[in-house]
Amino acid sequence: MPGLSLKEINENAYRDTSVNVPSFDISRMRHETFEAPCWVHFGAGNIFRIFIARLQQTLLEKGLTTKGIIAVDTFDGEIIDRIYDPFDNLTMAADLSADGNISFEIVASVAEALNATGARPEADERLRRIFCSPSLQMVSFTLTEKGYALRGTNGEFLPVVKSDIKDGPSSCKHAMSRVCSLLLARFNTSKGRIALVSMDNCSHNGEKLRNAVLEIANEWLWNGFVTKEFVSWVSDESEVSFPWSMIDKITPRPASEVAEKLLEAGITGMEPITTSKGTFIAPFVNAEIPQYLVVEDRFPAGRPCLEEAGVYMTDRDTVNNAEKMKVTTCLNPLHTSLAVFGCLLGYTRISDEMKDNELSTLVRKLGYDEAMKVVINPKIISPSAFIDEVINDRLPNPYIPDTPQRIATDTSLKLPIRFGETIKSYIASDSLDVMSLTYVPLTIAGWLRYLLAVDDEGNSFELSSDPMLDTILPHLKDVVWNDPSTLGNSTDAILSNDIIFGTDLVECGLSETIREMLSEMLKGKGAVRSTLKHYL
Repeated sequence: MPGLSLKEINENAYRDTSVNVPSFDISRMRHETFEAPCWVHFGAGNIFRIFIARLQQTLLEKGLTTKGIIAVDTFDGEIIDRIYDPFDNLTMAADLSADGNISFEIVASVAEALNATGARPEADERLRRIFCSPSLQMVSFTLTEKGYALRGTNGEFLPVVKSDIKDGPSSCKHAMSRVCSLLLARFNTSKGRIALVSMDNCSHNGEKLRNAVLEIANEWLWNGFVTKEFVSWVSDESEVSFPWSMIDKITPRPASEVAEKLLEAGITGMEPITTSKGTFIAPFVNAEIPQYLVVEDRFPAGRPCLEEAGVYMTDRDTVNNAEKMKVTTCLNPLHTSLAVFGCLLGYTRISDEMKDNELSTLVRKLGYDEAMKVVINPKIISPSAFIDEVINDRLPNPYIPDTPQRIATDTSLKLPIRFGETIKSYIASDSLDVMSLTYVPLTIAGWLRYLLAVDDEGNSFELSSDPMLDTILPHLKDVVWNDPSTLGNSTDAILSNDIIFGTDLVECGLSETIREMLSEMLKGKGAVRSTLKHYL
């Protein structure tokens, strides 16, 4: 039975399987990429492997390029050492249809994969040479929003960033410092124009990337490590651009059902691994089929013809509007609502929640009745068609093994965009009353109830990771899950925090509504369920 390797592709070992195998010349692609790289990607995880890498694969298959992507990981080098290297930089992509069909394709567009965590000096040097190459046109990123953060919740530089600022470009560790140092190497050699494109699922991602790189550059200027000319070059978007983008594709953790399906198809060696940093990853990636990528077309050195792979290439305002449509209205708020209530009601699959009458009704009312009243229309994608697809096809897909526990990660970082923007739009509206909102405050009350880490049956559960927990939980330390009298005004300090919600919920009047809803959820077993029924 075949595994996953170039040898098996070359020997036509997949001929008796249902696996779609690349038809382009992989050896030629790798040689040409090595000689004259055009695209580097930071963040070698699953969304890159099944979405972004396949964009280039599409272009390779169409004969529209002869080059691949160089994948880099600066956080978890074991991804490269254990998932890329042993499998010749190939990925088994598993597309999960709502009808239960799973189709497989080998993704072979990754020409090189570099463990750039500092553990491989030769990889660091290779990466430096790549950045100095005049042929390099673009560098893309999927690091998660935290990957761009230079400061902690206290506003101070993170310790690793402090060290990078103090020690300078030669020995930096943080991803943004590394990128800045690589740009310095490019400036000192070719001075070639380049685009740095964040493809992370966060608003104004290009701005976050640019601000982080420029902050490091200016700190180094202050400490005498770089020149004003370098900072001016990085600041000039006709030389170094930072296009914005909107990305959307649900990519859950590797599912055991998919591994079993591969084994049934005669494909071996696909077992997931967990790295020492806790990354759960496999030689295969499973994901839904729908996907969207909208990119600001600002590439001073040129770019691959991504529009031929289904990418919307457009202007910054359209990207921003597409992002707002998805993140504030049509998908992300619904996901977060399902996440917090799913954890409280004992669910481990988003799709199963959509079979729950209360939860299905909640996301419909949240989306259609409240958020869609202030939706931003990007014109290139219909908001009504998008939310219809999300609610009727994507979230209920039983073959997408996504969990509320995964979606609940970093909720405090998501609230100001996913709900705060809708609240602010209601406040600013002449025709809408913020106090008419029901399902937005109900979800916020559900999140506060979730933070007690006790489900609706009184069983303890583990909260998903969130950088604000140490700030928030002390305010709830005296609140008891089955005693509303313990609530008091404990939530005011949280609800008035405009960092968490994007606005002051006490000042706008919603805090009292949220407190009443939370109080109902604190009446013991079944109180969360009964509260949902009450308001729905």
